[in-house]
Amino acid sequence: MEDYLINGSLWQTLGVGIGIIALVLAYLNRKAIYRFYHEVKTELKKCTWPWDPDQSGLKKYKTLIDSSVIVIVSTILLAGYTSGFDFLLNNLVALLISF
Repeated sequence: MEDYLINGSLWQTLGVGIGIIALVLAYLNRKAIYRFYHEVKTELKKCTWPWDPDQSGLKKYKTLIDSSVIVIVSTILLAGYTSGFDFLLNNLVALLISF
């Protein structure tokens, strides 16, 4: 079996095999890939930047900064809630097991 391995490595052989299969499937499915590419391109043309191009300085990035702050704060709150709930359940189970 070692005669069939690329550089004697099973992982390299699997990687090349998966790559070849992906290329064959992409070739057979090229119309779907082409359609997907153009749909993505069309949708990205509808996107807008989160700032006004006429402004300068930090005012230009106000919406971006505000959104980033909201995401960071909500992530911290969710992490705190999850950690607190985990702590309570952990202590409750430990208390129940100790009896």
